Amino acid sequence: MKKLRTRFKLWLSTKDAEGVFGDGKWRLLKSIDTEGSLRAASQSLHISYRKAWGDLKKAQQCLNVGLVEKQRGGIQGGRTELTEQGKKWVKAYTRFRSDIEKAVEKAFTKHIRRLVK
Repeated sequence: MKKLRTRFKLWLSTKDAEGVFGDGKWRLLKSIDTEGSLRAASQSLHISYRKAWGDLKKAQQCLNVGLVEKQRGGIQGGRTELTEQGKKWVKAYTRFRSDIEKAVEKAFTKHIRRLVK
């Protein structure tokens, strides 16, 4: 048997909306921060621009906070940047996810790893 490892998907929801914020939107925001544009970020993540923009709009509406600021094109093209709130969400979610990952690994070690030889 190959070595087992833990994998999980994590997202936050409200009573009225599923998937308000999670791993996908977190990766998208991190990619926007690195790439400097929504188009480049969506391409690097292999998702459509339309999906990326829709995901951002959903998160911003449900969280009631601006995560990105877009600047339309021009000679050098447009830019998309994280707002201060967007940067705070990335930082907080990174820490939150790390804590969850450690808890999952601890539970895996406690309950499953001893079964696998």
